[in-house]
Amino acid sequence: MGCPYCRSGKTKVVNSRVTPQGDMVRRRRECRECHRRFTTFEMIEKIPLVVIKQDGRREAFDRQKIINGIVKACEKRTVNIVQIEKLVSEVEKELYNQMEKEVKSQQIGEMVLTRLRELDEVAYVRFASVYRNFRDVSEFTQELQTLLKRQEE
Repeated sequence: MGCPYCRSGKTKVVNSRVTPQGDMVRRRRECRECHRRFTTFEMIEKIPLVVIKQDGRREAFDRQKIINGIVKACEKRTVNIVQIEKLVSEVEKELYNQMEKEVKSQQIGEMVLTRLRELDEVAYVRFASVYRNFRDVSEFTQELQTLLKRQEE
């Protein structure tokens, strides 16, 4: 980091603190040449994530859409918004850690279903019925049987 006053490349970090929002690090630095102090802010650069929809359209990733879908699936259940936010944050973190610029909506849906199954089975079935677009009762019954088999194991 170069000194903004004398342009020397010899600086040292005197103090580091995370901002109250937790998304940046504030660093207090001192130039070893002119001994003046200055502040820098360091933040993670997020790769823009594009979602490829089932019909081939592309749109920007929107975590609020996932939250809305899970909230609907969790209506009248004991799942609270903090648990939902945590689930979505885990999915989002995993997506960004993959370092891919594009992701299929099916992959996101499966990631949500995996976590929702552990959180609340009724919400899982509700979400799956919309996400997997069940066409009749037999598909719904088949999903329930799969869920029951996993419980027995």
